[in-house]
Amino acid sequence: MTGIIHFETFLVTGILLNLTPGNDTIFILSKSIAQGKRAGIMSVLGIATGSLIHTTLAALGLSIIIARSLVVFTIIKYLGAAYLLYIGYKMITSRSKIEGISASANKINLLKIYRDAVLTNVLNPKVAMFFIAFLPQFIDPSYQNSIIPFMLLGITFTITGTTWCLVLASFSAFIVSKLRKNQKFPIYLNRICGLVLIGLGIKVALTSRK
Repeated sequence: MTGIIHFETFLVTGILLNLTPGNDTIFILSKSIAQGKRAGIMSVLGIATGSLIHTTLAALGLSIIIARSLVVFTIIKYLGAAYLLYIGYKMITSRSKIEGISASANKINLLKIYRDAVLTNVLNPKVAMFFIAFLPQFIDPSYQNSIIPFMLLGITFTITGTTWCLVLASFSAFIVSKLRKNQKFPIYLNRICGLVLIGLGIKVALTSRK
């Protein structure tokens, strides 16, 4: 026994939630559009890693601290918002075409993109609250103190979300690649995506616990 109940309902609900655009989707699309397919894929992997971290924290009960402590929630929220604002600012002020979709794939810092994705996901307290509110609904009460059902559900949710985001990243990068002929386009696109991330940072900063 895994301690999981109504798994089919969880799977369908999880897929529908993954299809709903959110902060992670916006971040992935911004990177895919501005820096290409490889950047998009690394963003997806970073978001997936962040989701697994949140799953582990939920399984260990640490996410409850974020949900119950206004101070902790606020600190994490503003750290996440500040990081998104920083990434957006760097994209807007960058004068190098290396940052754009016309850049050579070898010159894109994939490790940095992965790190940014992990941090933006981990530093979003709403994600932590989602996991501790959503996953327990599909766990047998007698298994609430076990990390196994939490991990299995979290991994399943992450896999379905990652699959969808990989499709999204690849498709958006493919569409934008057709517009590369205009030499100034990558620069403008980089700035637009930077503004989007700044807007996302402001949105995270204004997030409440409710």
